[in-house]
Amino acid sequence: MKSMKQWSQLKAENSWTMFKVLAELVDGFETMQRLGPCVSIFGSARVVPGHKHYELARSIANRLTEEGFGVITGGGPGIMEAANRGASEKNGISVGLNISLPFEQFTNQYIDKDKNLHHRYFFVRKVMFVKYSQAFIALPGGFGTMDELFEVLTLTQTGKINKVPIILVGTEFWRPMKDWITEVMDKEFGYISSGDINYLPLVDEPEQVVKIINDFYGGDGSTGLRPTFEL
Repeated sequence: MKSMKQWSQLKAENSWTMFKVLAELVDGFETMQRLGPCVSIFGSARVVPGHKHYELARSIANRLTEEGFGVITGGGPGIMEAANRGASEKNGISVGLNISLPFEQFTNQYIDKDKNLHHRYFFVRKVMFVKYSQAFIALPGGFGTMDELFEVLTLTQTGKINKVPIILVGTEFWRPMKDWITEVMDKEFGYISSGDINYLPLVDEPEQVVKIINDFYGGDGSTGLRPTFEL
């Protein structure tokens, strides 16, 4: 059993954690609320320049910037770097939501210096992603990409955030997962509603991404947009 002294130390630690969480939220809100409409791009940290998924993310960010959207990423290497690079190349808004990790994560050089946020807590970082994004784009990735994707899907399905485009990019990578969701989760076991899979259009080209987002917002990336949810 824990001693009374240990319990007191734990309570004090919890209080300090609460203040650290609040400080991280306030810092994020003050930075993010100054931005215009933005799109979050998720994907693997392990690809390098020249890889087809890196160059695809870069091209998508180029086009989104041309359409008037800022780009938000996790701030690290790989597809995150590619997306920030694509925004920077077109003089667009380039945001990085970094997280402290024991490996893989480091700040890429293409983030705007005044829009480079450093997070201690994953859940605070996710708040920034979902509150300030008008669409979510998932390129191929690992567990982190899946976590971010399914977090957004769950929040959309349960009505906790406004419905926005959630786009899978890369048919070769995502098709088996989407088929499994349809055939197993839905048809075989009935663990989701049939309409839920409609949240996930699957494309391969930057222009397809731009069309889905522009069609959703009536072709005007600067009108009728608002935070994805309100706290």
